[in-house]
Amino acid sequence: MADMDHLTSIATRIADLRMTRHFGRVHSMQAGLIRVEGLNGHASVGDRVLISLQKGHVAGEIVGLAPRHADVLPEGDSEGLSVGAQVELLFAPSIAPCDAWVGRIIDPLGQPLDGRPLTPGREPRPYRREAPPAVRRKRLGARLPTGFAVFDTLLPLVTGQRIGLFAGSGVGKSTLLSGLAKGVQADVVVIAMIGERGRELREFVERTLGPEGMARAVIVAATSDRSPLIRRRCAWAAMAVAEHFRDQGRHVLFLADSITRFAEAHREIALAAGEPPSYRGFPPSVSNLIMALAERSGPGLEGTGDITGIFSVLVAGSDMEEPVADILRGTLDGHVVLDRTIAERGRFPAIDVVKSVSRSLPDAATPDENRMIGKARAALGAYSESELMIRAGLYAPGADPRLDEAVKLFPQLDDLITVRTPGIAESFAALGSALRVPAHGRQAARG
Repeated sequence: MADMDHLTSIATRIADLRMTRHFGRVHSMQAGLIRVEGLNGHASVGDRVLISLQKGHVAGEIVGLAPRHADVLPEGDSEGLSVGAQVELLFAPSIAPCDAWVGRIIDPLGQPLDGRPLTPGREPRPYRREAPPAVRRKRLGARLPTGFAVFDTLLPLVTGQRIGLFAGSGVGKSTLLSGLAKGVQADVVVIAMIGERGRELREFVERTLGPEGMARAVIVAATSDRSPLIRRRCAWAAMAVAEHFRDQGRHVLFLADSITRFAEAHREIALAAGEPPSYRGFPPSVSNLIMALAERSGPGLEGTGDITGIFSVLVAGSDMEEPVADILRGTLDGHVVLDRTIAERGRFPAIDVVKSVSRSLPDAATPDENRMIGKARAALGAYSESELMIRAGLYAPGADPRLDEAVKLFPQLDDLITVRTPGIAESFAALGSALRVPAHGRQAARG
């Protein structure tokens, strides 16, 4: 097997060799953009180039074209750049994932970050591609056990579903994502760590995710100090890896942390290329960029697998109307809101069930299960509406039977959100206990 992988690697590298090489020259540099002449007959927007510096090289990406020049945004420090420096055209980049990537950490260019050699696959894939044809895609599949009672009952996740995880910083988003990475049933887990702090990568891999989670995971990481070109490419690279395993017929769990940093990286690139800001500082192209990425996940075509997607969004000040949250919420099949006030009182995960929704309901549950879910959500909603009054001591028992029941049920339902269970049946048993549903009623619900 090792010899075959080695031969595959050699064959892939031979296929990448070019019979001709194209060069240009640096004309000028202004506002971070490098203007290059001599490549226009061959270059396209999105192609990578390699720029010679006084000491070494720096890669870049073509972000604009004119009749006589190409505008290049460098991927790193351009110190030592001089007018007339040589620029080599590398053309459009691709990534070639394979089974040997499972359990590995790579960068968005397909290079290993864990210090071990990495074998490329046989078939290079483009970073950006169209989503599967809408009319030929499968429907959403069966409900997935997650290990969390709240997701197995009130906020179900089904095969091929795409949900958003909306949270501020420090509310437990990464810990919840790692729990889902270990708990959700999937063949492969692909994790895009976009713009994360460098010190957190190893901690996430070794402590938060652990050996159990890494055994079936591929992590694509671009830390916060990398160029916006690399940070933006991180999401595309991870999705291309997920599509590779989906096309093999596998069920892939795709986790992106976070789409906000993906959009911010694109904003830096678009503004440098001259696109005007319009949507609270974001360029008009950001909407299509986010929706195109999300649409690539979901159910595959008949005969292929599915990509179940969880996309996290950083919401400053719990502003659910900020641009990235607003765009993504309208695209996905549900959203989960993490609330800082809940986290501050020590409950994890800090999910606000009232503000969260799964669009897989009611189809993902039986009629009896839907009645249990409806009763729980009604009680949580009633308590939320009157929470300030209750905590201020202004609640008078007996005035509102609906609120009386909500007050009695709230402690058990609040505790349910913290419960970890091995399966969906156990999760509904916990929900029935919280709602004080007789055991025979819970059995009927599962039947």
